[in-house]
Amino acid sequence: MSQTPSADTLEAEIVARRERLAHTVDELVGRARPAAVLRRQADAAKARFADVATTPEGQLRVDRLAALAAVVAVVGGVVAYRTLRRR
Repeated sequence: MSQTPSADTLEAEIVARRERLAHTVDELVGRARPAAVLRRQADAAKARFADVATTPEGQLRVDRLAALAAVVAVVGGVVAYRTLRRR
């Protein structure tokens, strides 16, 4: 036959579960704060850029950066041309 837990044991389990739940809720609230979300997004963007812009050894990938600069220059040129043409 199984023994039924005492009231003190049950109360201790309830208190422990409440504390774990409160900790979990606090953690979720912290993760959902806009500043925390923004920080995670910025860190992810930095990591993606580092993956694209550097080799596994940490060297800059000049060819990729040059291609990116060329794309930015072309897009900037098109925007400038359209802006000046409308005047």
